Amino acid sequence: MSDFDHARYPIGPFERCTGPLDAVSRAALIEVIEETPQTFRDLVEPLTDAQLDTPYRAGGWTVRQVVHHVPDSHLNAYVRMKLAATENAPSVKAYDEALWAELPEARSAPAAVSLDLLETLHRRWALFLRALPEEDFLRRYVHSELGPVPLYETLAQYAWHGRHHAAHIKNAIQLARVPRQP
Repeated sequence: MSDFDHARYPIGPFERCTGPLDAVSRAALIEVIEETPQTFRDLVEPLTDAQLDTPYRAGGWTVRQVVHHVPDSHLNAYVRMKLAATENAPSVKAYDEALWAELPEARSAPAAVSLDLLETLHRRWALFLRALPEEDFLRRYVHSELGPVPLYETLAQYAWHGRHHAAHIKNAIQLARVPRQP
């Protein structure tokens, strides 16, 4: 991976699942979903507003925009999964995450607003996922850009997504783009 790719994908790009996940793999991914909000809170709460407004890489979003992006994205995923669990292969559309990240509240709202949303959303999401019968992880939605997406793949993707953006913030802190307060 080039330096640019590593900055963009610090844990590597998401690779689509080739088949259903076993119960142990699903449980581990649900645990990642459940732990993601605390990971973000631990990384972000010590940062100042100036540090939150620092890009995590050249040409990238600010740490604040990343913090607001994650619950935006995960809320969409949660709704898509619930649609797939209750409807027969529902159609879902993509959203322009880059434009959402440029909206005024994504550029300026306190990080705590999204940290609180992420915590509540993930608590509910984990309850939903743990109660979902094994066969329902085979249910799918039809994404406007990706085509059919089974729920087991969405689970894997969003566990990766939280780790992916947490790594962006960790890299920003470690590379002194966003130095921590003493």
